[in-house]
Amino acid sequence: MEDLQHCGILKTNINVTNMSDTLAYINAHIDELRGKYICVSNVHTTVMSYENEHYRKIQNGAAMALPDGAPLSGYSRIKGFKEAKRVTGPDLMVEIFKISHQRGYRHFFYGSTQSTLDAMKAVIDKDYPDMIVAGMYSPPFRKLSDEEDEEIIRMINDSRPDFIWVGLGAPKQEEWMHAHMGRLNAVTIGVGAGFDYLAGYIKRAPWIMQVLYMEWLYRLVQDPRRLWKRYVTTNVKFLKYIFKEEKNKKKG
Repeated sequence: MEDLQHCGILKTNINVTNMSDTLAYINAHIDELRGKYICVSNVHTTVMSYENEHYRKIQNGAAMALPDGAPLSGYSRIKGFKEAKRVTGPDLMVEIFKISHQRGYRHFFYGSTQSTLDAMKAVIDKDYPDMIVAGMYSPPFRKLSDEEDEEIIRMINDSRPDFIWVGLGAPKQEEWMHAHMGRLNAVTIGVGAGFDYLAGYIKRAPWIMQVLYMEWLYRLVQDPRRLWKRYVTTNVKFLKYIFKEEKNKKKG
C-alpha cells in the first residue's frame, strides 16, 4: 500500500485526509487492510496517547488514524496541510454503508449492548435494506477467557465480514483491535459512540457547532454527568500540551 500523509500531533501520527480520500483508499486497499485496524482519533485519544506510551504505540500501529476530532484536522491545517478535513466515525460508517450493496461488503458489529445493536439493526434494515449484516455481538462486561476469545474470533471470521465495526469506547476498543491484529480476516474500525448515534440514542450536533469545533459541548449537554470531566479536563490538557510542544520546538 502507498504511504499515507500524516501530521504528528502530540507524538501521534494523525492522517492528513478527508472523507472522499479516505473512502477511496479503503476501497482500493480493502484486501491489504484485512487483519489490520483503523483508529478514529480525537482530542481524548490523542491526549491519552501523549500520556501513555503503550496506548501511543497502539494508535501509531494502526493502518490509519483518522482525525475524528475537529481540533486535529484544524491543527493539521495550521501546520500547513491545507487539505486536512475531519473524518468522523459515524460519518465514515454511513458513507461505507451507502456503497456496500454495490461492492458486496459484509459487516460485523462488535460491542455496546444488545438493545443498542437491536436498535441499530432496525435502522440499517430501514435505511440500507440491501446491506449485508454478517453478524452482531455484544460482549460481556468482563474480561474474556482465552477460550471465549478464540470462540468469538472463530464466530466473526466464519461470518466472512469485510468490515468489523467496534463500539467499545476508548481506550478499550483500540486495545481490543490491537490485540486481535492479524487474527481477524477483515479491516477493524473503532467507532466509539458510533453505534449509539446510528441507533438514535445520541443526536449529532448541528452542522454549525461541528464547524466551530463545538460538537464536544453539544455532547456534554446531552450527558453532563458522564462526560464533563473527560471533555473539560482533556480539552484543557490538549491545549496545554500543544503549547508546551510548540514552545519546545522553538527552543530546539
